Amino acid sequence: MSAPRAIPRLRWWIGGALFASTVINYIDRQTLSVLAPYLKTEYEWTNSDFALIVIGFRVAYAVMQTVAGRLLDKLGTRAGLLAAVCWYSAAAMVTSLATGLRSFAFCRFLLGCGEAANWPGATKAVAEWFPKSERGLAVALFDSGSAVGGAVAPALVIWLYHTFGSWRPAYLLTGTLGLLWVLLWRWLYYPPEQHPRISVAERAMILESRVTEELAGEPSGWGRLLTLRQTWGIVLGRMLTDPVWFFITDWFAIYLVSKGFRLENTLIGFWVPFLAADLGNFFGGGLSSYLIRRGWKVLKARKLVIVVCGLGMTSIAGAVFASNFALLIGLFAVSTFAYAAWSTMALSLPSDLYPNRNVASVSGLSGTGAGIGTILSTWLIGRVSDRYSFEPVLIAASLVPLVATFLVLLLVRAGKRPSGLEQGL
Repeated sequence: MSAPRAIPRLRWWIGGALFASTVINYIDRQTLSVLAPYLKTEYEWTNSDFALIVIGFRVAYAVMQTVAGRLLDKLGTRAGLLAAVCWYSAAAMVTSLATGLRSFAFCRFLLGCGEAANWPGATKAVAEWFPKSERGLAVALFDSGSAVGGAVAPALVIWLYHTFGSWRPAYLLTGTLGLLWVLLWRWLYYPPEQHPRISVAERAMILESRVTEELAGEPSGWGRLLTLRQTWGIVLGRMLTDPVWFFITDWFAIYLVSKGFRLENTLIGFWVPFLAADLGNFFGGGLSSYLIRRGWKVLKARKLVIVVCGLGMTSIAGAVFASNFALLIGLFAVSTFAYAAWSTMALSLPSDLYPNRNVASVSGLSGTGAGIGTILSTWLIGRVSDRYSFEPVLIAASLVPLVATFLVLLLVRAGKRPSGLEQGL
């Protein structure tokens, strides 16, 4: 029998599948955020009550990022992401049976357990399939799915809510999307060494680009990874910047309502920050990849984007003084654009700095750090917004990324790569 026909530029089809999984991941998690104003009225929740539900997700997400990263390095990308998407799709559908605060928090905990694997798994897949000069764009592609999912979710979920007259079908129907993706992933994804539909030239290019990376004999376990300063630079950077993004994804609808805007009348504005984040992903990935192709060292290119966009995230403080809806949305959009570009660099660093067998582990550790930061910030947002307003939250969200940027510059240094793989950094 003849071999299956090769798929041209197969690695970018893999990137497209990772993008789709991230879109679905965010639609599932954003369903709660979009429905929050209706659920708060129906169940008479305070912002502090809603924060507890969000924290249920965040606790699972934080713990399982590290666990999932390690499991993905052991099981492989194909099997690990198959299991994770099946799990969180089922958890999303089960949420349609929730009856109150505790059951919502439990369902969100289950959702977080499964969704935690997406970023370590996607980062590992990028390291397996893309050379360094393309990884920034590849990370931007899959990470942009978070912005697209966040933008699609409001229109889709509110349409389902009004069509069926209930929030329960929204959870049931959005949860089925992941099961459809699983069928695609089973057919499409194999490692480059084993893929039946990769061209000879593309396989040779991918494997050649990984030769020097795979010569490294260490690091290996969590203990060794945690002794490295660059690990802590990545972990602390995400711990301090991810809460800014999750403030917007989890609280934006509630924030707009608190400012006196009706959610149904602000759908167009609602998705603008998410569209801006999508553009920011490609700006960060595209600029750093362009600079690397022009001869810049990898870390120098990544850090330029990090510095510029760390400063850009401070724009969210201007929302404290904005009452005009268009200006308000614009300030949030600048901040999410900058965050997404910054995040693309942070997600690229594990594949830049570590052997492929450790990429998911480091990505998972940084995700756990991000989860811990987000849990603390979520609790504080609920308390502060109930007692005072969202204004102190906005000011804090503009300052913390500056600290994160400083820590990345301080701890992630050229010439500090594990196992002596400094060339090109």
